[in-house]
Amino acid sequence: MVYVIVALVAAGATAAASYLVLRLSRRYRLAPEVRERDVHRTPTPRLGGVAMFAGLLVAFGVAATQEELGPIFAAPGRIWAILGACALIAVVGVLDDLLDLDWMIKLSAQLVAGALLAWQGVQIVSLPLGDTLVVGSPGLNFTITVFLVALVMNAVNFVDGLDGLVAGVAIIANSVFFIYTRILTAEAGAIDAVNLASLLAAVVIGVCAGFLPFNWHQARMFMGDTGALLVGLLMATSTISVTGQLNPAALDQKLVLASYIPIILPIAVLALPLADFTLAVVRRLLAGKSPFSADRLHLHHRLLDMGHSPRQAVLIFYLGTAVLSTACLLTFTLQSFLLPAVVLVVGAALCAVVVFVPMDRVRERAVQRGLVALRRRASARIDAASSATERTPE
Repeated sequence: MVYVIVALVAAGATAAASYLVLRLSRRYRLAPEVRERDVHRTPTPRLGGVAMFAGLLVAFGVAATQEELGPIFAAPGRIWAILGACALIAVVGVLDDLLDLDWMIKLSAQLVAGALLAWQGVQIVSLPLGDTLVVGSPGLNFTITVFLVALVMNAVNFVDGLDGLVAGVAIIANSVFFIYTRILTAEAGAIDAVNLASLLAAVVIGVCAGFLPFNWHQARMFMGDTGALLVGLLMATSTISVTGQLNPAALDQKLVLASYIPIILPIAVLALPLADFTLAVVRRLLAGKSPFSADRLHLHHRLLDMGHSPRQAVLIFYLGTAVLSTACLLTFTLQSFLLPAVVLVVGAALCAVVVFVPMDRVRERAVQRGLVALRRRASARIDAASSATERTPE
């Protein structure tokens, strides 16, 4: 119940702060000009991340007063490191959203944020393999932690290109991850690292839910680098807290792949952002460009080019995230591979259908066959396409 309270507080505070930030952004004309790679066509404020950071602070303040969460705040260095890393990313994100900073400055800030977390103990201490733990050297653990934090932050930021995309994916992924952490607590008992992961997941769910109404298509405000990097930072911190500090020997080994899920599930919930990030880096390096240079070739751009509307493209990402994360969670909770495999196969097939058969195309064919009435907007689009065809020389 306490995590629900924290999530609701985060949502309410973020929604209130979003309304205020939106009013101030419009009053002082803080909406930047539309770039060539942007999907939207009208200048839109990008300071939603400021409101999300405000909601995060309020949520942590309320969480600190909850007796059930007392053990998490008993080690204040770790909490202050998380808040300090978030504050650093928020400042750099705001400057980037307003001034468009060089990518080296942003990457440096991300590395410093990761180092701050690792310095205060939020780091990969060991990796579970079977019923044993593989422990690396302190230097190696520190380096891996910083790298993973920067990787996840950039993966989430790279996928932030459509209204409601990051906020919705984060809500789905963190909801599944939250359920997973509560099951871990039931199996292994109260572990501070797992409870911290539950708290961070609840906070992410709350701030994203509070901001989503302002970010849904047509968005009144974007979360910008500030919000996307904050979401990535919190997700990286929560998954590292579980993956790097959980002893699989404490789990019920009758659970299928119980000791591997701390590694598999974080990858699953971040699979689409990580895939988009990897493809973008490889694509840009092969073209002789900086891996952080912007382009219009992300997965969501490709979905738009295939004929999907912005909402449809976002819902496809939602579906893919839900399928992957749910299949992994079922693998953890069940003693059979059958149902997780069915969910994965059926979900993958459904994703393939909706990806390669855009709804606009289905609707147009249904209209042609007289199965549905022609909408005014669709009629205008078809007439425009027909006119363009008539003007095109043979």
